[in-house]
Amino acid sequence: MTASLPRPLTHLGDMPVDEFLRDYWQQKPLLIRNAFPGFESPVSGEELAGMALEEAVESRLIQERGEDGPWQLRSGPFTEEDFLSLPRSHWTLLVQAVDQWMSEVAELKEYFRFLPEWRLDDVMISYAADKGSVGPHFDYYDVFLLQAEGKRLWHQGARVDDQSPRIEGTPLKILRDFEPENSWVLEPGDMLYLPPQYSHWGIAEGSCTTISVGFRAPSAKTILEDLAAELAHALPEHLRYSDPGLEPARVPAEIDAASVARLQEQLGEWLLQPRNIAQWFGAMMTEAKYPDTVALDAGDASDWREQLPSGATLVLNPASRCAFCRDPETLFVDGESFPAPPGFAERFCNSHSIDARDLEDFPELGAGEGLIDLLVAQGTLIYPPEDF
Repeated sequence: MTASLPRPLTHLGDMPVDEFLRDYWQQKPLLIRNAFPGFESPVSGEELAGMALEEAVESRLIQERGEDGPWQLRSGPFTEEDFLSLPRSHWTLLVQAVDQWMSEVAELKEYFRFLPEWRLDDVMISYAADKGSVGPHFDYYDVFLLQAEGKRLWHQGARVDDQSPRIEGTPLKILRDFEPENSWVLEPGDMLYLPPQYSHWGIAEGSCTTISVGFRAPSAKTILEDLAAELAHALPEHLRYSDPGLEPARVPAEIDAASVARLQEQLGEWLLQPRNIAQWFGAMMTEAKYPDTVALDAGDASDWREQLPSGATLVLNPASRCAFCRDPETLFVDGESFPAPPGFAERFCNSHSIDARDLEDFPELGAGEGLIDLLVAQGTLIYPPEDF
């Protein structure tokens, strides 16, 4: 990887990104040979194991043949003794959100900005001993599986759902009946794209490291529950079901089609306005995956006033997320919405930083209890970490 900030991919292998989005995205799998020519892993298995010792890092260890039965799952933090006691094969270590802790991994996300940034979830990295895997399974989100070190055999099966039979006796959702439709061995730089619900099974051939770039996809249940709760909280009491111009009831006990249609129209008037949807959706899709990590970096809201004009830069916390909307003019950060000029909001979401030029162009940002004060106080804006 180069030291300069990478740019979004224009091609996936020999395929233009436009063609990929038209024919493959959310539709069918795609194997991309040599997607990253000469790729070198930004993290080693030893470094991943070291991260898994830390309490702030989410990690899991999966053994195909554990002491308590097949497909044993253990959650971190782990100890050095945990790793020393592992067998020589058939186990996998998974570490979530490595992009929050390593700048070299965070830079990988830049390549995928041909997709909406607010759709990107995190970068998970797994290290597997020989024959290590997490079993045949499926996910509800899109994922790019980039081979970083060693080789992994990938089996890709049919599209399945939560009605598909699972293996009992394990907390892991391992598919009981799995039939491969395609099989490939991936080497460093190769990448496999899988849309939601395509069953797959990756098995290490010797030890290997795989990078998973996943994308957020909230369920319909989550969307409806969250949206209803958020919008209902803001509705005034005087908005109620009403039926002026009512015709005489022919069957008093019947809830007729006209009543249902009337309620549907009123719900649209109360809730489903584009501005309401945009405000809620922006906040939801920028919620930090690990908000406690963001809160740890909460700073003194007055300190930046001396530092920024003298050449310092504030950057977006690696654990934070941001997006913006032009109508209404809003910046979304870590699940919160702030009124902001679109010119600034777009610049900030692209650069993930604020410097003296922003204060010159948008002086309102520096007002007391203004946007910069608020973002520094909640840990969203920080001085660049040493590793970043």
